[in-house]
Amino acid sequence: MPNNLPSNKSAALSEAMKNRILILDGAMGTMIQQYKFEEEDYRGERFKDWHVLIKGNNDLLSLTKPEVIRDIHSQFLAAGADIIETNTFNATTISMDDYEMASLSREINIESAKLARAVCDEFTAQNPDKPRYVAGVLGPTSKTCSISPDVNDPGYRNITFDKLVEAYVESTLALMEGGADLILIETIFDTLNAKAASFAVEEAFEQAGVTLPVMISGTITDASGRTLSGQTTEAFYNSIRHIKPISIGLNCALGPDLLRQYVVELSRVCETFTSVHPNAGLPNEFGEYDLEADEMAKEIIDWGKEGYINIVGGCCGTTPAHIKAFADGLTGVKPRALPELDVRMRLAGLEACNLN
Repeated sequence: MPNNLPSNKSAALSEAMKNRILILDGAMGTMIQQYKFEEEDYRGERFKDWHVLIKGNNDLLSLTKPEVIRDIHSQFLAAGADIIETNTFNATTISMDDYEMASLSREINIESAKLARAVCDEFTAQNPDKPRYVAGVLGPTSKTCSISPDVNDPGYRNITFDKLVEAYVESTLALMEGGADLILIETIFDTLNAKAASFAVEEAFEQAGVTLPVMISGTITDASGRTLSGQTTEAFYNSIRHIKPISIGLNCALGPDLLRQYVVELSRVCETFTSVHPNAGLPNEFGEYDLEADEMAKEIIDWGKEGYINIVGGCCGTTPAHIKAFADGLTGVKPRALPELDVRMRLAGLEACNLN
């Protein structure tokens, strides 16, 4: 029978977030790009004869370049990160199928979690007063349940809810087997995908007989203030609050300046802990991110002092230098206190509808 009571990890995380703002790591993809890997680097010896091009399959590097992934984790931990994300953003069977590598999904998730687990354990052993946690990452996949990829056929879908669930269950079980402390469903642009992921996570917990903390992080895609599937921040929150994750947050797409108003809104409506990991600004004409660590930290530290956040890190463009600036600047800053909200029926379509 599954243990449906909060796990020790959940209790420890909750207690930590009541006492201080926890630091999430930065952008794995940004760090990997600095190595300027070519096709042969991704292939390694094992996949040297793979029948399609695989350059850009960063998750595969957990198998072909594990020492690099390990080093990146170490850099973020040394910078002050409390929580490390596994290198599994695109490791579901659905996304790996873009490289015709769906059969490797389980192995990649397990090995990625093991890499993060080993490095976290090393840093925790060095300083037991600052335990480090492994967040097993479930990305949004390369398909969407709510939006047609064919402008000429609005009713068409290239994925089903059940297929998403199947893929997410496999990944979640593999992340747990590899040693993840919690599950992070992140960069959500389609709330229906997120619902499939959360349903799958609960199914995986039941199969494994273990319950881990769950973090959920959505993406406001542009200045419209909505997810790609059309929801406002509060509508998105209302749609997923029943899952009762340990935290709900926002990440990617925008820099901290443009994301601020949505962070404030989430802090106002969220009954649980909040997390944020924004981009280092908007990409320039070369697709690179120009917001330096000290500039970005000013905004992040202000969020902390204003009482908006419990967990903060960085998404695209953020490096260990950014994470160190956040960690240093937030030392001693009190975390966001959980609000006491009126009991209401909280519904959502594209907008929130709260009835008392």
